[in-house]
Amino acid sequence: MAKVEIDPVDGLMVDVVGPWASEKHQRLSEYIKLARGARANFVPPKGTGGASYIELFSASGRSRIEGTSTYIDGSPLVAYKAARASGVRFSDLHFNDIEPTKAHALDARIRALGGAAVVHNKPALEAIDDIVFALNPSGLHFAFLDPYNLEYLSFELIEKLARFKHMDMLVHVSVQDLQRNLDRYSVQGGALDKFAPGWRNRVNPNQANNAFRAALMEYWLEEIRKLGTMPAHGAELVVGSKGQRLYWLMFVAAHDLAQKLWNAVRNPGGQREMGF
Repeated sequence: MAKVEIDPVDGLMVDVVGPWASEKHQRLSEYIKLARGARANFVPPKGTGGASYIELFSASGRSRIEGTSTYIDGSPLVAYKAARASGVRFSDLHFNDIEPTKAHALDARIRALGGAAVVHNKPALEAIDDIVFALNPSGLHFAFLDPYNLEYLSFELIEKLARFKHMDMLVHVSVQDLQRNLDRYSVQGGALDKFAPGWRNRVNPNQANNAFRAALMEYWLEEIRKLGTMPAHGAELVVGSKGQRLYWLMFVAAHDLAQKLWNAVRNPGGQREMGF
């Protein structure tokens, strides 16, 4: 069994992440703060639909940066604190992690901050049904889909979230995972069949790997557009300390305002095309 690491501050377990996690969290925090005006229209005194925040791969809420003794907030705490600092909090929080110790640690940390969340401990494809059942169809919702590996990013999750009129999504797509595991993921019944259902009818796997990956991602984006929601133009590419391509942050929303807010916080010098 892997050793469980403990945060010396609160005595609860932590995850171990790469140094690039902070960049991802910065984008998340900036967007949430900038979207305060939109949230305000859905919570009292202006609105009653509510403004929800959702994570299906939430982890424990705190992390240690690999190779260092530095501890940072995980995305659930980053999101909670950003909304609080903006003056317009989320009306409800929905988290999930398949590991019970992580779900317990996150729940305790949110409570320690004075918040309250519904924290599930299930596979994401099971938790999603509980979460969408609890959401107000008239509310404004923001989901951060941040799985460790591409194999957990089932398209069904995006489909179910996209059924809501006001649903913004920030999706982490692992470039490294797609590069390293393309052969394994592309076999019949492999991860790509869940990530991009129907891809075999549109994408030729018998081509150079770069072209294969590019065609696969374009197909995935086309399928998202069919749901009535729009991916932002291009993607935010996050790279490692040696320039290695790590992952894309893909923002998805149905409304122009949300797209404009995301464009205001994304890296203006960052990559906008999903080239390989």
